Amino acid sequence: MAILSRILVFPIKSLDPIALDEVTITSGGSLTGDREFAIFDQNGHYVNGKRNSKIHLIRASYDLDSRMVSLHIQNQSEVCTFHLDKERASLVNWFSIFLGKPVELRQNVTNGFPDDPDAWGATVVSEASLKTVQSWYEHSQIDLEQIRRRFRTNLEIADTEAFWEDQLFAKSGETVPFTIGDVQFLGINPCQRCSVPTRDPFSGSVYPEFQKTFTSQRESSLPDNVERSRFNHFYRFALNTRIPLTEAGKVLRLGDAVSFRSAKKPRFQKT
Repeated sequence: MAILSRILVFPIKSLDPIALDEVTITSGGSLTGDREFAIFDQNGHYVNGKRNSKIHLIRASYDLDSRMVSLHIQNQSEVCTFHLDKERASLVNWFSIFLGKPVELRQNVTNGFPDDPDAWGATVVSEASLKTVQSWYEHSQIDLEQIRRRFRTNLEIADTEAFWEDQLFAKSGETVPFTIGDVQFLGINPCQRCSVPTRDPFSGSVYPEFQKTFTSQRESSLPDNVERSRFNHFYRFALNTRIPLTEAGKVLRLGDAVSFRSAKKPRFQKT
């Protein structure tokens, strides 16, 4: 039986995650604390790894119960700790100094700042998929944790075959319902990837041919029962979802079972 084996939330969008044993669904259908904050420049654009490689050098750790974040720069010893709510101005100043330009930190406790506003739920991937992708780069000493940090997925599912999650999307305009524990999800589409996975998550250095290797291997290993119409290109990985607003207040826990109607032909519903 497929089970939930890892929960990762990213309290500040584009920075490091924190692993949790359980997480509550918000009133907006997202994971509590995931991408709750995002850094913006003065033009209202995200300051993220795609636009600014210095983001990769920031190490972040969290005490979410106390609402604290600790930041330091990769390979530097000085650590600065801030209260996410009470010391917001000091936190913003730290980011502005390091990034070399004024920025602001916006907050959305309802559904955060998802990459895909039409698929605001958690992203889902199987452990077997991550391990398979890692095997494509073994000769380059990219380990599993690097792959995990490159693709930045919320929920990992154990005890499945590789690319198991590719069963959980259908044709455009259709969704695939499934549950983790007692939380209902709707599978939307395979996540389109940007330049971030091509970069070392700790240094920002670009891995040559990363996307080319991924695209080639992804196409050749695509499961037979996948909805191929969702692949206008093969630089797609992990599942984007929606969590219905009816699920607000429910809790996801490690070890929760994953279920849907059929491993071969899930029942679709129109969006």
